[in-house]
Amino acid sequence: MQERVLGIMGAMPEEVHGVAGLLDEPEIFSIGMRDYYVGRLNGIKTVVVFSRWGKVAAAATVTTLILRFQVTDLVFTGVAGALHPELNIGDIVIARRLIQHDLDARPLMREFEIPLLGVTSLEIQPEPLKLAEQAVRELLEKQHLAAAVSTGDLRQFNITQPKLLVGDIASGDKFFANSDDKHALLARLPSVLCVEMEGAAVAQVCHEYGVSCTVIRTISDAANEQSAVDFPAFIGKIANKYSIEIVKNLVREISGSK
Repeated sequence: MQERVLGIMGAMPEEVHGVAGLLDEPEIFSIGMRDYYVGRLNGIKTVVVFSRWGKVAAAATVTTLILRFQVTDLVFTGVAGALHPELNIGDIVIARRLIQHDLDARPLMREFEIPLLGVTSLEIQPEPLKLAEQAVRELLEKQHLAAAVSTGDLRQFNITQPKLLVGDIASGDKFFANSDDKHALLARLPSVLCVEMEGAAVAQVCHEYGVSCTVIRTISDAANEQSAVDFPAFIGKIANKYSIEIVKNLVREISGSK
């Protein structure tokens, strides 16, 4: 029976370094301008890596995880811009479906359709989705959140009662910092909750190799003209700590599901 190997990709180096710090006796393998941290979490062999930004970089990274390190389960953590009006900074979105919003081969096929796969979105399987929901809900419990993130840091970003939403996430090679662009995307994809630059590409590679995939995104901005404000501070003070706690919770859930 194949050993379960967990791959964890982070969209920001700060998140990766925090999660890599959880590994028991980590080794570092440098491949293709990336450092892969290999160790164990709760007895599960785990590989942690910074994906770099954009769909091509993320696809290259997850392919290495699958072919070189034989990962069987992939978790992607990172930040995203909010499209849904109910989302606030500090909320968390777990993908149920992922869509490449900049994929358009019309008139040869439908807008967003992935060539040769014949689908316009990729769905996350029920079991990893359930485990991710449990891990995030545990973090967002008031007592757990207070222990993980300082009151001052939460107050700095007006985070009071962060919530979890599960639904569609759109990915594309574009950073959204303009309200007109945001509303134009919502007009084309009204079901999408948030937008980022890697998740759908990672999901496609995992789908083609038969690897379980989970995408978890923390809302860092409203995908408008204020998107770049305090972004580095948010990564270090909020997103990094969210990722560490979610991974710890998720690994416990995975260990308990064996």
